[in-house]
Amino acid sequence: MRPARLFRSLSVLAFSALALSACDTWFGKDDAPPLEGERISVLLHERTIAADKDAGKIEILLPPPSINEEWPQSGGYANHAMHHTLSAEVPVPIWTADVGAGADDTDRLVSEPIIADGKIFTLDSESMVTAFDEKTGEYLWSRELTPDDEDDAHIAGGLAYYRGGLFVTTGFAEVFAINAKSGKVFWRYNTGAPMRAAPAARHGKIFVVTMDNRLMAISAATGKLAWTYEALSEEVGLLRSATPAVDRGIVVAAFLSGELVALRADSGRELWNESLASRRQVGALSNMFQIRGNPVIDRDRVFAINHGSLLVSVDLRTGQRIWDQEIGGGEMPWVAGDFIYVLTNGSELLCLSRKNGAILWVQTLPRWEDWEEKLDAIVWSGPILASDRLVIAGSHGIALALSPYDGHILGQVELPDRVTIPPVIANGTLYFLADDATLVAYR
Repeated sequence: MRPARLFRSLSVLAFSALALSACDTWFGKDDAPPLEGERISVLLHERTIAADKDAGKIEILLPPPSINEEWPQSGGYANHAMHHTLSAEVPVPIWTADVGAGADDTDRLVSEPIIADGKIFTLDSESMVTAFDEKTGEYLWSRELTPDDEDDAHIAGGLAYYRGGLFVTTGFAEVFAINAKSGKVFWRYNTGAPMRAAPAARHGKIFVVTMDNRLMAISAATGKLAWTYEALSEEVGLLRSATPAVDRGIVVAAFLSGELVALRADSGRELWNESLASRRQVGALSNMFQIRGNPVIDRDRVFAINHGSLLVSVDLRTGQRIWDQEIGGGEMPWVAGDFIYVLTNGSELLCLSRKNGAILWVQTLPRWEDWEEKLDAIVWSGPILASDRLVIAGSHGIALALSPYDGHILGQVELPDRVTIPPVIANGTLYFLADDATLVAYR
């Protein structure tokens, strides 16, 4: 029987009616008269990044949006290159679900939902996995993964779906293989160290990164260790870590030390090692070289950004750095055609040329909930590109839609609570997981 704390449903019709006006505003169709009084920009703060002088000469042309039937692991597909996804012209909320325990002073939600096999899977802040029907939000099953002798201090990992199996990393140094239909555990493997990153799955293996800076390849079928790679040690790290990217028989992993390493997926043999240490030291964040956002493999290029101040494009085969930009951020770069979209630590959304890293436009985002007193900093997550709209979510409970062509804000929608996890999309449906453990589906 489903645990009582998980059961909470809202009437689809009532919820949709409540949010329809917000959705119209989100997609730029609200014709209501403006409010009276002096208009003051909530985007006001010093801009630190500017578009290149010749940016206006480059026309931004994107591939047409296409449906992605799954979002099977963190970042979407195994290579994290999702390009231009398809969504409804004016999505409306169709259902909500309670995924379990939300964020509080000690525990955080860090794992994005994944979608596969007609189901959406979530991992709450107390390491409970739950499966819902993708179309209706109906509860299917749940499984608690916290060891019996552990009651607190959860550090969540993440989820990946692969060939009928759901693979879960936890902060209790265990990897689980679970039957995606029934919730039954197939196997479990102890890594010896906690994990803050979701696993990657491809080529018959599950790739996990531990907090002591090891990359481990585990057989998806048997749960046996295939190989291990040890990176440089680093004691300081952020709450969430990057999921490896896998493509063309190569796995690219990012570590707390700022190392970006490419290895053969079958043997673990190192192909190249690139350091994302910043060239310019500015403030405390520049000392944090950790790559928090997932690296992306797209057409023999690797794109990665560290939390200090460096975004790089690297040749997948040779490790040669093609270009770099002194830009720091904690979210996965989004590659679409010949362009890259990036959220920065300075609350800016950028569009760059995939070819040479030229900055084509910059949109400054709200940085503070109380901008006059500069209190309650807003943390943005995303973006994802869906039907000619860049969608990002904020820790103040607001999601924005922006134009991918010039960055102007199309509108916004209010979410149930603060959101610190990137939105995901599959089969034209957008999903937001709020910190109060409410999962909202927009279609």
